[in-house]
Amino acid sequence: MNTLAPAISPADVAFYRENGYLIVENALTSAEVEELRSETTALCRGERGPIRGVEPADPDESDDDVLRRYLCIHFPHKLSDVMYRYLAHPAIVETLTGVIGPNVKAMQSMLFIKAAGKPGQAWHQDEDFIPTRDRSLAGGWIALDDATVENGCLWVIPGSHKRGILWPQKDHDNREFDCTIESVGFPYTDADAIPVEVKAGAIVFFNGYLLHRSLKNRATSGYRRVLVNHYMNADSLLPWRLQPGDRAAIADFRDIVMIAGEDAYAYKGIEDVGGAHVRPSGEGGCIKNPGEKK
Repeated sequence: MNTLAPAISPADVAFYRENGYLIVENALTSAEVEELRSETTALCRGERGPIRGVEPADPDESDDDVLRRYLCIHFPHKLSDVMYRYLAHPAIVETLTGVIGPNVKAMQSMLFIKAAGKPGQAWHQDEDFIPTRDRSLAGGWIALDDATVENGCLWVIPGSHKRGILWPQKDHDNREFDCTIESVGFPYTDADAIPVEVKAGAIVFFNGYLLHRSLKNRATSGYRRVLVNHYMNADSLLPWRLQPGDRAAIADFRDIVMIAGEDAYAYKGIEDVGGAHVRPSGEGGCIKNPGEKK
Protein backbone atom coordinates (compact mmCIF):
# COMPACT_ATOMS: atom_id res chain seq x y z
CA MET A 1 0.00 0.00 0.00
CA ASN A 2 1.19 3.49 -0.82
CA THR A 3 3.14 4.83 2.16
CA LEU A 4 3.87 8.14 0.45
CA ALA A 5 0.42 9.58 1.08
CA PRO A 6 0.11 13.28 0.27
CA ALA A 7 0.43 15.38 3.42
CA ILE A 8 -2.55 17.50 4.42
CA SER A 9 -1.77 21.16 5.04
CA PRO A 10 -3.48 23.75 7.25
CA ALA A 11 -4.80 25.31 4.03
CA ASP A 12 -6.37 21.98 3.11
CA VAL A 13 -8.08 21.73 6.48
CA ALA A 14 -9.36 25.30 6.14
CA PHE A 15 -10.67 24.57 2.64
CA TYR A 16 -12.52 21.47 3.89
CA ARG A 17 -14.12 23.36 6.75
CA GLU A 18 -15.19 26.25 4.52
CA ASN A 19 -16.38 24.27 1.50
CA GLY A 20 -17.29 20.89 2.97
CA TYR A 21 -15.09 18.86 0.64
CA LEU A 22 -11.44 18.32 -0.27
CA ILE A 23 -9.76 16.63 -3.23
CA VAL A 24 -6.53 14.72 -2.65
CA GLU A 25 -5.02 13.98 -6.04
CA ASN A 26 -2.74 10.96 -6.63
CA ALA A 27 -3.62 9.48 -3.26
CA LEU A 28 -3.40 5.95 -4.67
CA THR A 29 -0.78 4.52 -6.98
CA SER A 30 -1.76 2.95 -10.29
CA ALA A 31 -1.03 -0.47 -8.77
CA GLU A 32 -3.39 0.23 -5.87
CA VAL A 33 -6.14 1.36 -8.24
CA GLU A 34 -5.71 -1.82 -10.26
CA GLU A 35 -5.83 -3.93 -7.10
CA LEU A 36 -9.18 -2.40 -6.16
CA ARG A 37 -10.53 -2.80 -9.70
CA SER A 38 -9.59 -6.48 -9.69
CA GLU A 39 -11.18 -6.95 -6.29
CA THR A 40 -14.35 -5.26 -7.56
CA THR A 41 -14.58 -7.85 -10.31
CA ALA A 42 -13.97 -10.71 -7.88
CA LEU A 43 -16.77 -9.47 -5.60
CA CYS A 44 -19.21 -9.10 -8.48
CA ARG A 45 -18.37 -12.61 -9.69
CA GLY A 46 -19.20 -13.98 -6.24
CA GLU A 47 -15.63 -15.09 -5.60
CA ARG A 48 -15.37 -13.57 -2.11
CA GLY A 49 -18.42 -15.18 -0.59
CA PRO A 50 -22.19 -14.64 -0.65
CA ILE A 51 -23.51 -11.12 -1.20
CA ARG A 52 -27.26 -10.57 -0.98
CA GLY A 53 -28.36 -9.75 -4.52
CA VAL A 54 -25.27 -11.16 -6.26
CA GLU A 55 -25.46 -14.43 -8.16
CA PRO A 56 -22.17 -16.28 -8.69
CA ALA A 57 -21.07 -15.70 -12.28
CA ASP A 58 -20.81 -18.45 -14.82
CA PRO A 59 -17.15 -19.10 -15.71
CA ASP A 60 -17.96 -18.36 -19.35
CA GLU A 61 -19.40 -14.91 -18.60
CA SER A 62 -17.13 -11.98 -19.36
CA ASP A 63 -16.10 -9.58 -16.62
CA ASP A 64 -17.90 -6.79 -18.47
CA ASP A 65 -21.17 -8.72 -18.51
CA VAL A 66 -20.88 -9.37 -14.78
CA LEU A 67 -19.89 -5.82 -13.79
CA ARG A 68 -22.79 -4.31 -15.71
CA ARG A 69 -25.30 -6.17 -13.53
CA TYR A 70 -24.67 -4.12 -10.39
CA LEU A 71 -24.77 -0.45 -9.50
CA CYS A 72 -23.49 -0.62 -5.93
CA ILE A 73 -22.51 -3.15 -3.27
CA HIS A 74 -22.75 -2.12 0.38
CA PHE A 75 -20.26 -3.31 3.01
CA PRO A 76 -17.74 -4.96 0.65
CA HIS A 77 -15.15 -4.75 3.44
CA LYS A 78 -17.10 -7.46 5.28
CA LEU A 79 -16.02 -10.02 2.67
CA SER A 80 -12.90 -8.57 1.09
CA ASP A 81 -9.60 -8.32 2.92
CA VAL A 82 -8.49 -5.87 0.23
CA MET A 83 -11.45 -3.53 0.74
CA TYR A 84 -10.99 -3.81 4.51
CA ARG A 85 -7.36 -2.79 4.23
CA TYR A 86 -8.20 0.32 2.21
CA LEU A 87 -10.44 1.62 5.00
CA ALA A 88 -7.22 2.79 6.62
CA HIS A 89 -5.20 3.80 3.55
CA PRO A 90 -2.45 6.23 4.62
CA ALA A 91 -3.97 9.10 2.61
CA ILE A 92 -7.30 8.55 4.36
CA VAL A 93 -5.76 8.41 7.81
CA GLU A 94 -3.61 11.47 7.09
CA THR A 95 -6.55 13.54 5.87
CA LEU A 96 -9.19 12.50 8.38
CA THR A 97 -6.99 12.92 11.43
CA GLY A 98 -6.42 16.42 10.10
CA VAL A 99 -10.08 17.34 9.59
CA ILE A 100 -11.76 15.20 12.28
CA GLY A 101 -9.17 14.63 15.01
CA PRO A 102 -6.78 11.93 16.22
CA ASN A 103 -9.41 9.23 16.86
CA VAL A 104 -11.33 8.05 13.80
CA LYS A 105 -13.63 5.09 13.18
CA ALA A 106 -15.23 3.71 10.01
CA MET A 107 -18.74 2.30 9.91
CA GLN A 108 -19.57 1.70 6.25
CA SER A 109 -18.15 0.98 2.82
CA MET A 110 -19.92 1.19 -0.52
CA LEU A 111 -18.58 -0.01 -3.87
CA PHE A 112 -20.11 1.75 -6.88
CA ILE A 113 -19.56 0.10 -10.27
CA LYS A 114 -21.88 2.37 -12.31
CA ALA A 115 -21.48 1.04 -15.82
CA ALA A 116 -22.47 3.12 -18.84
CA GLY A 117 -26.20 3.83 -18.69
CA LYS A 118 -26.53 3.28 -14.93
CA PRO A 119 -28.30 5.95 -12.83
CA GLY A 120 -26.82 8.44 -10.39
CA GLN A 121 -28.07 9.63 -7.01
CA ALA A 122 -30.34 12.62 -6.37
CA TRP A 123 -29.33 15.44 -4.01
CA HIS A 124 -28.82 14.10 -0.50
CA GLN A 125 -26.84 14.48 2.73
CA ASP A 126 -25.11 11.44 4.19
CA GLU A 127 -25.95 12.49 7.76
CA ASP A 128 -29.59 11.69 6.98
CA PHE A 129 -28.61 8.05 6.69
CA ILE A 130 -25.77 7.78 9.22
CA PRO A 131 -26.54 10.02 12.22
CA THR A 132 -23.70 11.22 14.43
CA ARG A 133 -23.72 13.14 17.70
CA ASP A 134 -21.09 15.70 16.70
CA ARG A 135 -21.44 16.39 12.94
CA SER A 136 -18.11 14.67 12.26
CA LEU A 137 -19.37 12.28 9.56
CA ALA A 138 -17.10 12.27 6.50
CA GLY A 139 -17.00 10.31 3.27
CA GLY A 140 -13.82 9.18 1.56
CA TRP A 141 -14.65 8.79 -2.17
CA ILE A 142 -11.85 6.80 -3.87
CA ALA A 143 -11.94 7.14 -7.67
CA LEU A 144 -11.07 3.88 -9.45
CA ASP A 145 -11.73 5.40 -12.88
CA ASP A 146 -11.41 8.94 -14.14
CA ALA A 147 -14.64 10.58 -12.97
CA THR A 148 -16.07 13.03 -15.51
CA VAL A 149 -19.30 14.89 -16.12
CA GLU A 150 -20.02 12.45 -18.94
CA ASN A 151 -19.70 9.29 -16.84
CA GLY A 152 -21.49 10.64 -13.77
CA CYS A 153 -18.96 12.29 -11.47
CA LEU A 154 -19.81 13.70 -8.06
CA TRP A 155 -21.45 17.15 -7.88
CA VAL A 156 -21.33 19.22 -4.69
CA ILE A 157 -22.77 22.49 -3.42
CA PRO A 158 -19.78 24.11 -1.68
CA GLY A 159 -20.53 25.43 1.78
CA SER A 160 -23.95 23.75 2.02
CA HIS A 161 -22.76 21.87 5.13
CA LYS A 162 -21.96 24.91 7.23
CA ARG A 163 -25.32 25.57 8.91
CA GLY A 164 -25.67 21.96 9.99
CA ILE A 165 -29.27 21.71 8.76
CA LEU A 166 -30.74 18.43 7.52
CA TRP A 167 -33.18 19.37 4.78
CA PRO A 168 -36.50 17.57 4.16
CA GLN A 169 -36.49 14.39 2.09
CA LYS A 170 -38.97 12.81 -0.31
CA ASP A 171 -39.25 9.81 -2.57
CA HIS A 172 -38.80 10.42 -6.28
CA ASP A 173 -39.70 8.57 -9.47
CA ASN A 174 -36.87 9.91 -11.63
CA ARG A 175 -35.09 6.97 -13.22
CA GLU A 176 -32.05 9.14 -13.86
CA PHE A 177 -31.33 8.38 -10.18
CA ASP A 178 -31.25 5.27 -8.02
CA CYS A 179 -33.68 4.59 -5.19
CA THR A 180 -32.03 6.84 -2.61
CA ILE A 181 -34.55 9.40 -1.36
CA GLU A 182 -33.99 13.03 -2.38
CA SER A 183 -33.25 16.09 -0.27
CA VAL A 184 -35.52 19.05 -1.06
CA GLY A 185 -36.40 22.49 0.24
CA PHE A 186 -32.84 23.78 0.56
CA PRO A 187 -31.96 27.36 -0.42
CA TYR A 188 -29.67 26.42 -3.32
CA THR A 189 -30.17 25.68 -7.00
CA ASP A 190 -28.38 23.41 -9.45
CA ALA A 191 -26.49 26.52 -10.58
CA ASP A 192 -24.74 26.58 -7.19
CA ALA A 193 -23.31 23.10 -7.77
CA ILE A 194 -19.91 22.26 -9.22
CA PRO A 195 -18.74 18.99 -10.79
CA VAL A 196 -15.89 17.18 -9.04
CA GLU A 197 -13.97 15.73 -11.96
CA VAL A 198 -10.94 13.73 -10.78
CA LYS A 199 -8.48 11.19 -12.11
CA ALA A 200 -8.38 7.59 -10.98
CA GLY A 201 -6.42 7.37 -7.73
CA ALA A 202 -7.78 10.62 -6.30
CA ILE A 203 -9.82 10.69 -3.08
CA VAL A 204 -12.62 13.19 -2.52
CA PHE A 205 -13.42 13.81 1.15
CA PHE A 206 -16.75 15.41 2.03
CA ASN A 207 -18.69 16.38 5.12
CA GLY A 208 -21.82 14.44 6.07
CA TYR A 209 -23.99 17.57 5.82
CA LEU A 210 -22.74 18.54 2.35
CA LEU A 211 -25.41 18.40 -0.36
CA HIS A 212 -24.12 16.22 -3.17
CA ARG A 213 -25.38 14.13 -6.04
CA SER A 214 -24.24 12.30 -9.17
CA LEU A 215 -25.88 12.03 -12.57
CA LYS A 216 -26.41 9.09 -14.88
CA ASN A 217 -23.37 7.59 -16.60
CA ARG A 218 -23.92 8.87 -20.14
CA ALA A 219 -20.67 7.50 -21.57
CA THR A 220 -21.06 4.97 -24.38
CA SER A 221 -18.97 2.37 -22.53
CA GLY A 222 -16.89 1.81 -19.42
CA TYR A 223 -17.51 2.44 -15.74
CA ARG A 224 -17.28 5.04 -13.01
CA ARG A 225 -16.06 2.76 -10.25
CA VAL A 226 -15.71 4.29 -6.79
CA LEU A 227 -15.08 2.91 -3.32
CA VAL A 228 -16.77 5.19 -0.76
CA ASN A 229 -16.06 4.69 2.93
CA HIS A 230 -17.69 6.60 5.79
CA TYR A 231 -15.95 7.74 8.96
CA MET A 232 -16.47 9.82 12.09
CA ASN A 233 -14.88 10.93 15.34
CA ALA A 234 -14.35 7.82 17.47
CA ASP A 235 -14.95 9.91 20.62
CA SER A 236 -18.59 10.33 19.63
CA LEU A 237 -21.46 7.84 19.85
CA LEU A 238 -23.04 6.49 16.66
CA PRO A 239 -26.85 6.20 17.12
CA TRP A 240 -27.36 4.19 13.92
CA ARG A 241 -29.65 1.20 13.35
CA LEU A 242 -31.47 1.35 16.66
CA GLN A 243 -32.79 -1.89 18.11
CA PRO A 244 -36.06 -2.21 20.09
CA GLY A 245 -35.54 -0.77 23.54
CA ASP A 246 -32.52 1.34 22.58
CA ARG A 247 -32.36 4.87 23.96
CA ALA A 248 -31.43 7.13 21.08
CA ALA A 249 -29.56 9.51 23.38
CA ILE A 250 -27.01 6.86 24.34
CA ALA A 251 -27.30 4.34 21.48
CA ASP A 252 -23.97 3.40 19.93
CA PHE A 253 -23.64 1.26 16.80
CA ARG A 254 -20.59 -0.92 17.36
CA ASP A 255 -20.06 -2.51 13.94
CA ILE A 256 -17.05 -0.29 13.36
CA VAL A 257 -13.41 -0.39 12.32
CA MET A 258 -10.89 1.85 14.06
CA ILE A 259 -8.53 3.47 11.56
CA ALA A 260 -6.66 5.92 13.80
CA GLY A 261 -6.09 6.62 17.48
CA GLU A 262 -8.03 5.18 20.39
CA ASP A 263 -11.58 3.88 20.77
CA ALA A 264 -13.08 5.57 23.84
CA TYR A 265 -15.85 2.95 23.88
CA ALA A 266 -13.70 -0.13 23.40
CA TYR A 267 -15.16 -1.60 26.59
CA LYS A 268 -18.42 -2.15 24.64
CA GLY A 269 -16.74 -4.52 22.21
CA ILE A 270 -17.24 -4.80 18.46
CA GLU A 271 -20.31 -6.30 16.78
CA ASP A 272 -20.84 -7.82 13.34
CA VAL A 273 -24.19 -6.43 12.18
CA GLY A 274 -24.01 -5.22 8.57
CA GLY A 275 -23.78 -7.65 5.68
CA ALA A 276 -22.72 -7.21 2.08
CA HIS A 277 -25.68 -6.55 -0.21
CA VAL A 278 -26.61 -4.96 -3.53
CA ARG A 279 -28.29 -1.56 -3.62
CA PRO A 280 -31.44 -1.37 -5.81
CA SER A 281 -30.57 0.52 -8.96
CA GLY A 282 -34.00 1.97 -9.63
CA GLU A 283 -33.82 1.09 -13.31
CA GLY A 284 -36.99 -0.96 -12.95
CA GLY A 285 -38.62 1.40 -10.49
CA CYS A 286 -38.10 1.67 -6.75
CA ILE A 287 -39.90 -0.23 -4.01
CA LYS A 288 -39.70 2.21 -1.13
CA ASN A 289 -39.04 1.09 2.41
CA PRO A 290 -38.93 4.10 4.78
CA GLY A 291 -37.02 2.09 7.36
CA GLU A 292 -34.24 1.06 5.03
CA LYS A 293 -30.83 2.54 5.74
CA LYS A 294 -28.49 3.87 3.13
